[in-house]
Amino acid sequence: MIELRGVTKRYRTTRGIKTVLNDISIDFPPGTNMGILGRNGAGKSTLMRMISGAELPTAGEVFRKASVSWLIGFSGGFHGSLTGRENLRFICRIYNADIPTVTAFVEDFSELGDYMEMPVNTYSSGMKAKLAFGLSMAIDFDYYLIDEVTAVGDSKFQKKSKEEFDRRKDHSTLLVVSHSVSTIKTHCDAAAVLEEGTLTAFDNVNDAIGYYERH
Repeated sequence: MIELRGVTKRYRTTRGIKTVLNDISIDFPPGTNMGILGRNGAGKSTLMRMISGAELPTAGEVFRKASVSWLIGFSGGFHGSLTGRENLRFICRIYNADIPTVTAFVEDFSELGDYMEMPVNTYSSGMKAKLAFGLSMAIDFDYYLIDEVTAVGDSKFQKKSKEEFDRRKDHSTLLVVSHSVSTIKTHCDAAAVLEEGTLTAFDNVNDAIGYYERH
């Protein structure tokens, strides 16, 4: 279970204090794949960073009673001067994952080939996202946090990504943020809409989409 209680996030800007998330309380129960819809700049990625623990809320608390992935699609956590393989080994040590098993999966899934031996700062954004996605899928988590990653790569890679997500749904829960209605419909059982710092949740995906499209 992941629980948010009164989560608020404010940033200081040149124009004063900006509230991105305002007193959000919600539960993400295991087994319910949840989508979060929002326009660009609505604060979706900020919310996911709160959930992952990469960023702390200004107020409120996040309770995680399960293992949670990093934000898939956000590749800023890689060390640019290290190779893809060196980053892989480093992450395996952090999560106590078996290096040979993870290496075999990532090499096959990411299709990066010789680029695994090159520094990550030589990668395109798509290559970084492929590495991040492959690593995330290679390590078992109770919850996977996903930020538009299915848009990465050609149609073959996108098909493979969807098939992997479908397999993960058998024993893990997906939290997906997107401004794309089709992405949410494809992967989620329920959804919420983030606008003006407020999160409005719906048990039915179509109800959430209807609300989103009216606002």
